[in-house]
Amino acid sequence: MSMPFGFGVGDDDSNASQPGGFDMNSLGAALQQLGAMLQAGQTGPDTGGPVNWSVVVDVARKAVAQGGDPSVSDAESRGVAEAMQLADVWLDPAVTFPAVGVTPSAWSRSEWIDQTMPVWQKIVQPIAEHMQQVVGQSMPDTGEMDLEQLTENLPEQMKAMLPDGIPPELAQMMAPMLGMMQQLGAAAFSMQVGQALGALAGEVVSSSDIGIPLTHEARPALLPRNVSAFGEGLGLPVDDVRLYLALRESAHQRLFAHVSWLPHRIIGAVEEYARGVHVDQSRLQEAMGDIDLTRPEGLQELMSSGLLQPQDTEEQRAAIARLETLLALVEGWVDDVVDSAIAERLPSAVSLREAIRRRRAAGGPAEKTFATLVGMELRPRLAREAATLFAVVRAGRGAEGRDALWGHPDLLPGPDDLADPLGFIESSAAELDFGIDEE
Repeated sequence: MSMPFGFGVGDDDSNASQPGGFDMNSLGAALQQLGAMLQAGQTGPDTGGPVNWSVVVDVARKAVAQGGDPSVSDAESRGVAEAMQLADVWLDPAVTFPAVGVTPSAWSRSEWIDQTMPVWQKIVQPIAEHMQQVVGQSMPDTGEMDLEQLTENLPEQMKAMLPDGIPPELAQMMAPMLGMMQQLGAAAFSMQVGQALGALAGEVVSSSDIGIPLTHEARPALLPRNVSAFGEGLGLPVDDVRLYLALRESAHQRLFAHVSWLPHRIIGAVEEYARGVHVDQSRLQEAMGDIDLTRPEGLQELMSSGLLQPQDTEEQRAAIARLETLLALVEGWVDDVVDSAIAERLPSAVSLREAIRRRRAAGGPAEKTFATLVGMELRPRLAREAATLFAVVRAGRGAEGRDALWGHPDLLPGPDDLADPLGFIESSAAELDFGIDEE
């Protein structure tokens, strides 16, 4: 039988260095790790609520440093600036939204973390607050329980260690111990967010790669090292790869800059989804008894092990559908804009387009981000259907009619419309003046 938090009792040879099997050699390391995680779990006005953002940034930066994160060279910066300039020239006749007029940036992975962190705080904060609430609700209220009730709320392993029930002295310690557990949970979530963003920084090729505006101002940016990694194995000139990704980045930023309601709508959809997440309390009690504080990743593994699950309710399914559809519309619109802008100017465009679609289908940055942070499985297939719909609209009404759909949220197609673009056009022709004749 093992005690909670990785300390052993009994006759296990691994714990035979001390009477009763308690391994004193690991105690110092465990206490040191416990102290570090408690400090990491400290929340409040200075740490931004249920997430310690200093820990998030520190963990994310260490993650990118381990993979190598050289500073952007002058040549790389010039390459990004030239690609963005040409991209804007090609996009101007293909889209009604003008260029953002902001000097493009070339970021290292660490700079991507620093530049996008304020928006990540807005996205992750409601998720963390909801998690803190539901985890707190799952903890027993020691102030209102007698000793028998407290014993019943213990994990099974601790019950076995206390066959005569909880001694009164131990009962007095329960409240601060449960508070410590919440603090450890905050630490684990902060570390998980940091690891997720560190991994994302090693994969994204631009500021808008996940389809969400991650800066407060629309600032086009590419990550030269990740752009090069994306192009490896494609057998294409690096200039073509950089230009194609610059076209996508500029199109994203034009959309985010000129559709003012879009960023709030996306973040609101994430918040709505987060409200439907619940904690599997039986798994929480079982898992907490097996945490090994000598392994820093133990709590992080717990947080990402399916403990947080979406409720299978009509409201939750609707929230997922709204967010999936909105992200698909963003990506589909960008696909169509870039396709119409390059026309026959870039011979490698077909290969690059397919590389983007393969990446998306295999689970691109957006899918991995939401799966890691909120347990949401996005369906990338909707982006291709959205691109088809926007292309059909453009064929019938031009770029003006396609871009007019972003004039109000109610004008955009819904999930059912993506499966039937012609039906959407017929139902919206009068309202949007598509000008489609009988043929």
